[in-house]
Amino acid sequence: MTVLETPKPSVSHVACMFTVWTGPVPVTVTTTPKARPRLDRSLLYLRDDRALPQLIRFALVGGASNIAYVLLFFSVVGAGPLIANVAGSLVSTVIANELHRRLTFHAADRVGWFTAQWEGGGLALLGLGITTAGLAALGFWAPGLGDSMQALAVLAITAAVGGMRFLALRDWVF
Repeated sequence: MTVLETPKPSVSHVACMFTVWTGPVPVTVTTTPKARPRLDRSLLYLRDDRALPQLIRFALVGGASNIAYVLLFFSVVGAGPLIANVAGSLVSTVIANELHRRLTFHAADRVGWFTAQWEGGGLALLGLGITTAGLAALGFWAPGLGDSMQALAVLAITAAVGGMRFLALRDWVF
C-alpha cells in the first residue's frame, strides 16, 4: 500500500487529504484531527508554571533520570556494584538537575548550570542520607521486616523525600 499526499486548495489547512493506492484503484481519504485542540490545551497546561504541572514534570524527569541510572548501573556493574551505584547516582543526578532547571522549573535564564548542580546535588545527597537513615531505623526497630515491607517503606520514604525536594527546588532553589 502506497500513501501519497495530494494537496487540494479547497481543503481546510487543518484537514489532511491522502490518496491511498490499495491496488488498481486509488482511494482518496480526508481526515481532520478533531482531538488536536484538546491535546494542544493539555500541552499548554503541562508547560504552565503552576504547582501541579511542575509536579507532573518533576515526576517525569525523575522517571527519566531513574531510567538513566539503571542503564548506567547495568553498563558499569562489571566494575563492581558500588562503582556502578556511584556512577549511576552521579550521572542521573546531574541529568535530573539540568532537566529540572530547564524543563520542570523553567529556570535556565535565572539559575546557572553550576548553581543548579550544587544546590540540586546537595538536596539529592540530603535525600540519600534521609533514605539511608530510614533504612537503618527499619533495621533497628523492625529487624524481622520482610523484603516486600522494606521495599514499600523505601518507596514511601523516597516519595516523601521527593516531595520535600520538589518543594525545596520550587520555592527556594529555582
